[in-house]
Amino acid sequence: MLAGCENRLSAVQPAGPAADIIATLWWVMLGGAAAILLLVLVLLALAFRRGGGPSDAAADSRGEAVWIKGLGLGFTMAVLAALSAWGLWIGERLLPRPGPGVVAVEAQGRQWAWRFSYPDAPGRVTEGALHIPAGRPVDVRITSADVIHSFWVPRLAGKLDAIPGHVNTLRIEAWRPGEYAGVSAEFSGPGYRRHHFTVVAHDAAAWNAFLAGGTP
Repeated sequence: MLAGCENRLSAVQPAGPAADIIATLWWVMLGGAAAILLLVLVLLALAFRRGGGPSDAAADSRGEAVWIKGLGLGFTMAVLAALSAWGLWIGERLLPRPGPGVVAVEAQGRQWAWRFSYPDAPGRVTEGALHIPAGRPVDVRITSADVIHSFWVPRLAGKLDAIPGHVNTLRIEAWRPGEYAGVSAEFSGPGYRRHHFTVVAHDAAAWNAFLAGGTP
């Protein structure tokens, strides 16, 4: 549980627009879940406090209809419907749509390493470190050389599976230059815990130097 709070792998400490959207979704979902939980606890407390004799039966029946149907069902369904609509809208915003300034890179997972190549720099390959420009959207084309892996940089975007013979595209972006931890979030055999990598976001000058063949 404490490992999930580690800053470098924290999905609620976003360092890019996609991760920021996901963090907002997380907080909204948490708020909705907390509201439903609070209502359930209130209903449970009222059930334990229920008392009175036979003369109170009609009043109790009307009260139960209000609490169970009006709140227990109506409120819960309304919250879940609102959260579902919010989630669909958020999902649309995360899709990798074409646009100006989008950079393409390629990621290939295998047991137990990540290999990255760069169409803008033919022949340039790195292993264990994905280099991107800061402040620009990057489409990561993800695949696998053997079994299913999962590409995840919690502070930059959500996770996406790497599937043999198939390419999935994930849009990531870093607001500022720096290094961001990435992991494979898919149990794919003994050794998967070592299946990690680093995303290195460069400023404009360093990115141009990297594409020109400079030392990463």
